[in-house]
Amino acid sequence: MQKIFVIEDDENIRELVKIALEGYGYQVLAYETAEEALDCIEEEKPNLAIFDLMLPGMDGLSAIKVVRTKEDVKQIPIIVLTAKDKEYDKVVGLDGGADDYITKPFGILELTARIRSLLRRTTKETSSGNEKLELGALKIDTATREVTMDGNAVILTYKEYELLMYLVKNRARAVPREELLDELWDYNAEIETRTLDIHIRTLRQKLGEEGSKYIRTIRSVGYRFALSEGENGE
Repeated sequence: MQKIFVIEDDENIRELVKIALEGYGYQVLAYETAEEALDCIEEEKPNLAIFDLMLPGMDGLSAIKVVRTKEDVKQIPIIVLTAKDKEYDKVVGLDGGADDYITKPFGILELTARIRSLLRRTTKETSSGNEKLELGALKIDTATREVTMDGNAVILTYKEYELLMYLVKNRARAVPREELLDELWDYNAEIETRTLDIHIRTLRQKLGEEGSKYIRTIRSVGYRFALSEGENGE
C-alpha cells in the first residue's frame, strides 16, 4: 500500500483529503504542522507528500526545502496546495522544490489524478533498467538518480529529473511542448503551459552556466537536449 503524507492546518480539509485518499486505497498520515511531519518523514518514508504552503510555524515552502536535504526521502514527489490562484504562488512552489501544485478549492478527482500520475511515473522509473550516462560535463546515474555537472552534485526534484531524462532520451530530436506536457503532466485536467516553462527555467539554473546550454529552446516547437549546436549528444 502506498503511503501519502498530508500536511494541512485546516482540519476540515485535512480530514476530507485523508478520508478520500484512504477510499482510493492509500495509507494516509495527516499532520497539522510541518514540524510534526518532518519529525516522522524519515522513519515513515512516504511515497508522496502534499504540503499546504500556508502553515502555522514553519511554512510549506521551508518544509519542502528541508525534505530535499534528507537523503532517504529527498526524491519523493511533492504536491503543494495554495489558496491563491496567482502565478507567483505557483512559481514559488515549483522553484522551492515541489513537483506539482493544485489551487484551492480543488476537487478530489483532480487531486487523485495528479497523485496517480506522479506515483505511476515513480514506480515505472524504479522498475526500469539502470545505466550511467555521460553527456559532456553532465553525468547521470539512473540507478541512484544522481546527477552531476563537472563533478558537482545537482539536486533535482522528481519532476525536474523526469524532464531532464525525457529530453536526454529523445536528444536526437526537438521535443514539442505539447508532447512534454502530455507525457510528463498526463492527468486529466487543464494544464498551464507556464508549468513547463518554470521547470525548464529551474532545471537550467541548477545545471549551471554550462549545463543550461544543453537544454535548447527550439522556437515554435519546444526544447531539445544537445551538447553543442548541430550535435545530438550521442
